[in-house]
Amino acid sequence: MTEYTTVSIPKDLANRVEDTIEGTSFSSTSDLVRFLLRSIVIQHQQSEELTEAEFDEITSQLQDLGYLE
Repeated sequence: MTEYTTVSIPKDLANRVEDTIEGTSFSSTSDLVRFLLRSIVIQHQQSEELTEAEFDEITSQLQDLGYLE
């Protein structure tokens, strides 16, 4: 059985994420966060090290989604 932990994000960000995932295959904020984190971890494991360009791209994507300002 998979164990889970809690990640906290500001309520206004959670509301923006809910608006963003509406009409997508993501059924919750948790689904989207798991997808994003899994994608970052897989990318990092495949290359063993993120380049500055890859880090900048991930940062940009997270900013576009409202996770970073």
